Amino acid sequence: MIILKSPREIENMKRANKMVADCHKEIATMIRPGVTTLEINDYVERRLTEMGGAQFTKGYNGYEYATCASVNDVIAHGIPGKKPLRSGDIVKIDIVAIADGWIGDSCWCYAVGDISPEAQRLMRITKESMDLGIRQAVVGNRLGDVLHAIQQHAEAHGYSVVRDLLGHGVGRELHEEPNFSHVGVPGKGVRLKEGMVFTLEPMINEGTYEMTIDADGWTARTADGKLSAQYEHTIAITKDGPLVLTSQD
Repeated sequence: MIILKSPREIENMKRANKMVADCHKEIATMIRPGVTTLEINDYVERRLTEMGGAQFTKGYNGYEYATCASVNDVIAHGIPGKKPLRSGDIVKIDIVAIADGWIGDSCWCYAVGDISPEAQRLMRITKESMDLGIRQAVVGNRLGDVLHAIQQHAEAHGYSVVRDLLGHGVGRELHEEPNFSHVGVPGKGVRLKEGMVFTLEPMINEGTYEMTIDADGWTARTADGKLSAQYEHTIAITKDGPLVLTSQD
């Protein structure tokens, strides 16, 4: 069952989501060759506490960290570690916070030092795909309209869209209905209604959309070892259009 949020509940969700957005803005100043994803993870955990919230993922289904940190061919759910980032890497940092019983969720892709033109293009098209999906997230459209906009833009530029990792509703729980991959058919799927809140988080690959899972049970990689990028916002469907709760503006 999809849980519709009232305007007051959406307002209450803003605090946790702003914490996540603020962390991402601060991480952008930290990303450089030599920093480790574990250092970023520890910073996020401290910073969320300082802001009066808390990280959500540490202990969730046995996961041990406050963030996911996915480098290069890692699509998602990468585990923070002590290996320094190198110039040319791209890294996806996924943060989930909780405040006042509500959850905020956003992943952002960062360039480390000087990255290749190919990596720059992948990042740009991935962000554009998410933004185009958000534009379709209006009352009366269907979820397929949103997802088709994402898929069409990515595939038109020669990329593939990951099928096996999903966007999801979010509220007092991290994973609520609907759950969906970021591919779709216009006019199909759930009708969008005022009060729906969900993530849009396309994972776009240079090569195949197929993936593998490492022995750790978490780390999802591209099956062909090529790069993957991801951007994620939590959005609310309102009568005035899509409201990006994790906006960094």
